Amino acid sequence: MNKIKLGLLKEYKTPPDRRVSFSPLQCAEMLRIYPNLEILVQRSDIRCYPDSEYSSFGIPLSDELSGCDILMCIKEIPVEKFIPGKKYLFFSHTAKQQSHNREMLKAILKKNIELIDYEYLTDVHGSRVIGFGRYAGIIGTYNGIMGYGKRYNLFQMKPAMECRDRNELEAELSRVRLPNIKILLTGGGRVANGATEALGLLKIRKVTPYEFLYCSFREPVYCQLHSKDMYMRKDGSAWNTDDFYHHPDNYASAFLPYTKVCDLLITAHFWDGKAAPLFTRDQMKLPDFHISEIADITCDINGSVPSTLKASTINEPFYGYNPITERMDIPFSKNAVTIMAVDNLPCELPREASEDFGKELMERVMPSLLGVDKDGIIERATITKNGILTPRFAYLKDYVNG
Repeated sequence: MNKIKLGLLKEYKTPPDRRVSFSPLQCAEMLRIYPNLEILVQRSDIRCYPDSEYSSFGIPLSDELSGCDILMCIKEIPVEKFIPGKKYLFFSHTAKQQSHNREMLKAILKKNIELIDYEYLTDVHGSRVIGFGRYAGIIGTYNGIMGYGKRYNLFQMKPAMECRDRNELEAELSRVRLPNIKILLTGGGRVANGATEALGLLKIRKVTPYEFLYCSFREPVYCQLHSKDMYMRKDGSAWNTDDFYHHPDNYASAFLPYTKVCDLLITAHFWDGKAAPLFTRDQMKLPDFHISEIADITCDINGSVPSTLKASTINEPFYGYNPITERMDIPFSKNAVTIMAVDNLPCELPREASEDFGKELMERVMPSLLGVDKDGIIERATITKNGILTPRFAYLKDYVNG
């Protein structure tokens, strides 16, 4: 049986991303499961698991990984670091034609690299099989609650990145006592599930969309909205979920009534660029626009939330949006909506997030990557191969050519 050499690359992004594809223990477990597998770990001084932990599990360290067949990391890789002819797995952020990564994709094609994007690893039904969404939801909701406490001087919470682990983060959250506010959560996928985990620690009641809109409460409550609650057919016909996901431009936002009663909005839904935003900047100017904070976990710049003008950072997670001037303001000004739009939330709990991600990789991806891809999981996520775009991603041709 031929040996397969797998290399875990260091991360090069700024600000630093401390996450990894596999923990040291998971590497050791994979070596046990796959006798023909070898693993090399590139030395790194920023990784959430220090080099010494990998060494303690017998995983060799090396600065040179050119002998590996498969190379894995989390975020984008500098153009000059790519090794021609290799197979790479990482979040490339190219499939939505992100302009800042066009040169990287051009280099990948030129160097005859097989690019497999984590984001497009899906099952036969099109559902993603791995991701950091759960921890984005947990930490994004935590930050949203922390921001609300700061805005109104209600309570103090330790920043998530200063918590030792998830247990401490959960302890911080469980101590919070909220006033009788209304919290709105959008979405129903991994990110939203993580958000509901965090909201569960607050022990607040979940209510229906109707109750959220038309009832008053003496306690804090939250409501979870799905696409059918936020959008409606432009022609007035009945809602059709499949049609919405294939033709979102046929639908208009039905979200405006919620802006009049919501205090804290947590957005965790997937947004297609062809869909209408939840609300407009002009609607944010209305005197009855009631939302005072938006925890935009989706972080689509100028996307479904028009007040998300930029991504914020872990060190400075909040900024203000002044609806009148349509410009950024100080985070907790009474004239501004507080915005939390950190785009790398799982980095605040990198070890737990990495363990969760690595577990899914081991169970749902590695059998197809190291063996037979009978369900097409790898094939569907492969953006480039043999120096060309694969048929599924052929639409990127104009993007690559500028």
